[in-house]
Amino acid sequence: MADGQPQAAIPPQPKARQLRACLLCSLIQTPGDFRKNGCPNCEEILQMKGSPDRIQSCTSTYFDGIIALIDPETSWVGRWQRTSGNVRGMYAVRVKGRVPEDVEAELESRGIKYRPRDQTDID
Repeated sequence: MADGQPQAAIPPQPKARQLRACLLCSLIQTPGDFRKNGCPNCEEILQMKGSPDRIQSCTSTYFDGIIALIDPETSWVGRWQRTSGNVRGMYAVRVKGRVPEDVEAELESRGIKYRPRDQTDID
């Protein structure tokens, strides 16, 4: 303490380092939230709820930028990021990584084109 002023407590590890982004929709949550609730946009396909291994393979800690999506249906940023049909929340601008091959196969069988969230497949 300098000059009698208390110092601010600095957490040993910032929460930001614990955040993960879904590789399919780019929603950002803590690993605990993914384990407890899965991904509210992609759970039917990714099945992360209660599965630490699935969370590890279907999310990434390597992402750039954060977007607060408040009104998904009218947001031009939501349309630009292809998140306009998703739930409200925090989304990564770009996520490094690809979904597992079984997820790509499932998407293909449903007639859904997989677009990686790392912006390597720009329309």
